[in-house]
Amino acid sequence: MPKLWTDTIEAHRAAVRDATLDATAALVAEHGPTGVTMSRIAEVTGIGRATLYKYFPDVQAILIAWHERQVTRHLTHLVEVADSTADPVTRLHTVLHTYARMSRHRHGGDLAAMLHRAPHVDSAHQQLSTFVADLLTAAADAGAVRDDIPTGELAAYCLHALAAASTLDTDDAVTRLVTLTLAGLRPGP
Repeated sequence: MPKLWTDTIEAHRAAVRDATLDATAALVAEHGPTGVTMSRIAEVTGIGRATLYKYFPDVQAILIAWHERQVTRHLTHLVEVADSTADPVTRLHTVLHTYARMSRHRHGGDLAAMLHRAPHVDSAHQQLSTFVADLLTAAADAGAVRDDIPTGELAAYCLHALAAASTLDTDDAVTRLVTLTLAGLRPGP
């Protein structure tokens, strides 16, 4: 098979997959997870149900694929934010603020419970923990973060503390939470 044909097929498959994930996310936002069917997804996406079943066995598989894509995009965004500055302290502060804002917009309820049991979440959480621990190590080397607690534990502290942003109503509240979390990282006298 010519390479052009292979590239075209792969591009088509990627486009169908992305359109399916986007349509499903929109339908969930509009009708909730229980109001979404394979027929409705196929209709909104503009493909036949039989074609949709070639890509995904059911709505749950589509939701998990969508969530995995979102998690990957969030991790990529955090790395881009960190790469926007060379100063290790600014990098840490910026990443933690960005993470808290992302946490504020998490989905709740049964959908979140189902999505967070998927295997990709454990891998993503480990990547995130390692990433934050590396930022903390760099900031500790610069003298801005305490060094009496292992950075892996400090990373867990930050991520758990900032997950509380999902319960906050305003950006000001998120900023206060980040400020409080950062205060716990400061080196002692």
